[in-house]
Amino acid sequence: MNYTQLTAAICDYTQNFETDFVANIPVFVKQAEQRIYNSVQFPSLRKNVTGSVTSANKYLSCPTDFLSVFSMAVIDATGAYEYLLNKDVNFIRQAYPNPTTDVGIPKYYALFGPTVSGAVISDELSFLLGPTPDAAYSVELHYYYYPESISVAADGQTWLGDNFDTVLLYGSLVEAYTFMKGENDMMALYDGKYKEALALAQRLGDGLERSDAYRSGQYRQAPLPQNNGVR
Repeated sequence: MNYTQLTAAICDYTQNFETDFVANIPVFVKQAEQRIYNSVQFPSLRKNVTGSVTSANKYLSCPTDFLSVFSMAVIDATGAYEYLLNKDVNFIRQAYPNPTTDVGIPKYYALFGPTVSGAVISDELSFLLGPTPDAAYSVELHYYYYPESISVAADGQTWLGDNFDTVLLYGSLVEAYTFMKGENDMMALYDGKYKEALALAQRLGDGLERSDAYRSGQYRQAPLPQNNGVR
């Protein structure tokens, strides 16, 4: 389903073609996408980027479209990967209380807060590394990201619209009907349909696409029970 088809479906389902309503459809869609991407960790929506850390700098900026970490690794001079463990900021501060002398190849990372450059605080998050890097290292980050909204995509298409348009449609209808202050029974119907579609999306993103994952620490939905003929 592309954006033109999605817009037409929203109008047809709600039987609302008013100018103000149509003008707000991009808002409904973006709100629905945000809810979906924060509910399901689709492996298909991960990115891989490389960056670098410098000696004596314990901070690393997050990508601008960052949502959450899948994995982070520091690459040493020999090309060996050292995968970092996620910890709280207070753990790193306690383990390495003096960042100027507690140096080495980083072993841990924590989400620290907004990036600070001089007196300017940006909206982007940053990582705190521990110990403080003792040299320049390459960093490889796998992360979940907010994809470009289907409402602004150049071709009007996204992975979600192509592969799971049901959850996108009903999520948008929930937002649209909230805007309309619609009747409770129809709101409950759309919300129920959205939750059904979301459950199927979670079965894909948190179950089928992750059934053979190496890391046991990440969320993994149990497979549906199979009937082997035993009653």
